[in-house]
Amino acid sequence: MCGGRGTRLDAPVEKPLVEICGRPMLDHVVEALQQSQVETVYAVTSPHTPETNTRARGLGVDCIDAPGDGYVSDLGFALDRVSRPVVTVVADLPLLLADHVDAVIEAAEGGSLTACVPVDAKRALGSSIDESLVFDYRGQMVCPTGLGVVDPDTRERTDSEPDTTDTDDTDSTVYLTTDTRLALNVNRPTDIALAEDRCE
Repeated sequence: MCGGRGTRLDAPVEKPLVEICGRPMLDHVVEALQQSQVETVYAVTSPHTPETNTRARGLGVDCIDAPGDGYVSDLGFALDRVSRPVVTVVADLPLLLADHVDAVIEAAEGGSLTACVPVDAKRALGSSIDESLVFDYRGQMVCPTGLGVVDPDTRERTDSEPDTTDTDDTDSTVYLTTDTRLALNVNRPTDIALAEDRCE
């Protein structure tokens, strides 16, 4: 998912093209997906990210040109155009590894799953937090990482946040991790420095 405006980051380039560890974030995410069990990688771009579209095509990735009406709307648009199950991941997760992707796929066991991290882990790291996405999971406040799996039967909910209205369902659709590489979404300038500090 790489079609957002990225206004919070206030970067001189489109958000997915912000460089972390010497390469655009998009490159890191694409590499992780290509080295994972995922068979086909698509970049969901929009009118807000034309340069990202060009970059993705240069990496050998097919693009789905979504309207750019927001994450949920664009994800739904993309899901209507691919076969499921689908791994979804945001472009602002530059420390993502193929192992993370494969672990979530295996844990999903053919169903839907959202990778989440404890809010305390993000705070300890100093990572920015989107409070609107925070929810209670088994008595602990957690936040989606932007990595997940959407199964063939998921037609109504297309965002990265699990349905928290049913505790049993939530328990089966949350993959909880404390891996700091998944706790760092680059949404604000301070997140860039945190990610750079973790270059390998």
